[in-house]
Amino acid sequence: MTVVPAAPVTDVLVKDLLAAPPGLVDTEFLRLTGALWKDGEATGEALAAVPGLVAALAGADETRRGCLALLLGLLAETEHTAGGGPLTEAVRAGLGHYLPLLTGARPGGPLQLAVLYLLSHLTEDREEILAAARDTDLTPDDRTRLERCLQPLDPDDVVLGRVWPSPHEWRLGDDELAFDQSWIHSLTPQQLAATWSSDTRSVLAYTGAKALWALRHGTPTVVRDTSAHADARPQEPPAPRIEEFSRFADVLCCPACRGTLSFEDSGAACGACARSYPLPYGVLDLSAGAGDSHDESDVLQNAAGLRGIGFHYENVLRPAFLRVMGQNWGGAVTPADEDAYLTEQLAAVDGPVLDVAAGAGRWTAVVAEAAKDGGVLALDLIAPMLAGLRARLPEIATLRASALALPVADASLAAVNCWNALQALPDAKTAIDEIGRVLRPGGRLTLLTFRWASDPVYRYFQGSHAFPGSPDGIKLFETEQIRTWLRGAGLEPVTETGPGTFVIVTAEKRAR
Repeated sequence: MTVVPAAPVTDVLVKDLLAAPPGLVDTEFLRLTGALWKDGEATGEALAAVPGLVAALAGADETRRGCLALLLGLLAETEHTAGGGPLTEAVRAGLGHYLPLLTGARPGGPLQLAVLYLLSHLTEDREEILAAARDTDLTPDDRTRLERCLQPLDPDDVVLGRVWPSPHEWRLGDDELAFDQSWIHSLTPQQLAATWSSDTRSVLAYTGAKALWALRHGTPTVVRDTSAHADARPQEPPAPRIEEFSRFADVLCCPACRGTLSFEDSGAACGACARSYPLPYGVLDLSAGAGDSHDESDVLQNAAGLRGIGFHYENVLRPAFLRVMGQNWGGAVTPADEDAYLTEQLAAVDGPVLDVAAGAGRWTAVVAEAAKDGGVLALDLIAPMLAGLRARLPEIATLRASALALPVADASLAAVNCWNALQALPDAKTAIDEIGRVLRPGGRLTLLTFRWASDPVYRYFQGSHAFPGSPDGIKLFETEQIRTWLRGAGLEPVTETGPGTFVIVTAEKRAR
């Protein structure tokens, strides 16, 4: 009797993907991916499987072609930091199959997005890919992401940081360009290469997350922020007024020793430890007492010319961040939804409110409207954001301080808002503990952050996002982890929602 050798496992998995009914395509895609790729690393079967994946493109429908293209891109990305390798070379061999898919796919559709993700890794084929892209209907953001990922590093002509979510979405003025060049030229060659690679990985993660969501749900949509707050461009700030802070004398305290602060025109001083805190540009700078690095030449004054970055963050970068981290490509959570939630949850607050990690103030304005009577303080550590917030909302008492050492007295606040910020803090648990400390019994926390996706591929794209506070990739949460931290800080969740991978919670401080 003739024994027919069994087909390799990956061949079987490819056939299962091609034969799967529509409702099981994603399940079979994840099974196939799991056999060849895990947490950003290729398995031992990956290299031998690449020719079969490329060949399968010919017999697949649009959705399955997209799945195969995405998987080929994931395999090539395992060699991203090494600048290529045998897997990338094996994937490159299929270029003749990929380019017709790019030029023939429906513009903006799932297949085109998946092929863009795949092609973005093939830097050695840059000229041929870009030539095909020139004759392809691509959105400006998709086109510039592809161009950036394929671009070689030129140390003499380089843009760092301002390429995500796409180079198209950055318009740099003279101040920004001069500021960028000053710090870029101070980098060592190693730092330059590492930052370039990190930027590239973040752009690839956006491209891949967009493609994966589209394969599962259809073409992504763009939700516009129609609130009047979105159009509030910063103006020249008024002269500093210490009265904005002295009215919170019972709330604010020294971040170093929690001593009582006294207030005068030039800033604040602690009577207990004799520290003094300046008031540059109307922002009370309490960062030095919290153990944070502090530039005595005053980073706030240097940042004042860059306050437009906050407006750009809120209107371009933040929505893109929510799309990746919250799987918000379909607009399940709109800015209007966020406004309505905060308004409802904070409308009955009686007493002072602190907006932690307030950024440039888009949602601080909503908090201030919702909690009208008790007064609002806004706090952040990023100087350009605060310069924008102060110029935009001059009536808000604005603080530069750490969320991990709040300059606020125990049990002195009626509410704290921490909106799209917890994931950016270096120690989320400590931040929640601090919030629990400063809330009075019955005080309320409103919180928006993100949890890890349930599947490993989307989770990889979430974790690949890097920014100055997380150069090795962002760290998200499990929902139960957040609940545990809240309860450990004396806070009890009272409402909780979470479309996509959002975590939106209101918690109240338990009475002792």
